[in-house]
Amino acid sequence: MEHLWQKDSERKAPELERESYDGIINYLEHGYPSSRVRWHCHEEYELHLIVATSGRLFVGDYIGEFSPGHLVLTGPRLPHNWISNVMPEGGVALRDMIVQFAHAPLAGAARVIPELRELLPLLERSSYGVEFFEMGAEAEQHLARIRATHGAERFAEFVQLMSKLARTANYRLLSSASLRSYDDDATLAKVNSVLNYITDNYREPISAEMLAEQVGMSLSKFSRFFRKATGNSFTDFISRLRINKACQLLMDTDHYVSNVCYDVGFQNVANFNRRFLQVKGVTPKEFRRQADGRFGGIGGPVADAPQA
Repeated sequence: MEHLWQKDSERKAPELERESYDGIINYLEHGYPSSRVRWHCHEEYELHLIVATSGRLFVGDYIGEFSPGHLVLTGPRLPHNWISNVMPEGGVALRDMIVQFAHAPLAGAARVIPELRELLPLLERSSYGVEFFEMGAEAEQHLARIRATHGAERFAEFVQLMSKLARTANYRLLSSASLRSYDDDATLAKVNSVLNYITDNYREPISAEMLAEQVGMSLSKFSRFFRKATGNSFTDFISRLRINKACQLLMDTDHYVSNVCYDVGFQNVANFNRRFLQVKGVTPKEFRRQADGRFGGIGGPVADAPQA
């Protein structure tokens, strides 16, 4: 296996983003692949819209899927990453439209401008990561206007978008804990290298012992390091990642449940069923039935997988 630390250090990108810009808000965008795509955090809030590709996201201790229109607000120092695994050959020129903004200017303005106070509860929720539903197209229009404007006009456009997000009830919190990272860049780089390896190889057997050796830690130190960084034990993280992929396969394919089990890296169907039930609250068979009813999924044969 390629040495994880060497692989990550070759990117030569700091894992704690530090932006310098004039004004309250900063507009960013990038394609994929990009040096910005890594497990990282920053002092600013970030409103992040995906406009192309599909893949897997990590926000705090949350693991989920994204596709175009995916809109998330993350709070200061909440670790996050979006990794595309469905995209055109050669990547895309524009995947992410992003607005970053600091807390102090908005909080200070809200003390003297009552109309801005409606944004404060939204900012508090962002410490867990907030995913908004059915707002991607509208947010893209606002972000395009933010990109094209400056000064008071840009700020007005930003406030209009944030006000809509603050008022909607069509959202969910992502991370189960307000997981803020205060690690140094070297530690975050190690986290990034480990998560990249797990994401690329989750179908294969992966042990904590193997990864601990690659980052030069004892097993006990690695276990503490991993839980602190992700909010999960190593075993739970791997299981959640695999089960998340299993959910996608159950909704989008007609593969037998037993085949899905092995496709995502589990080696035992009974264990797969137990872990799936623990994470999702239902068996894989019932999950597929519910998904068929809610999303009009393909459905498929399930009788071959004994339920625990």
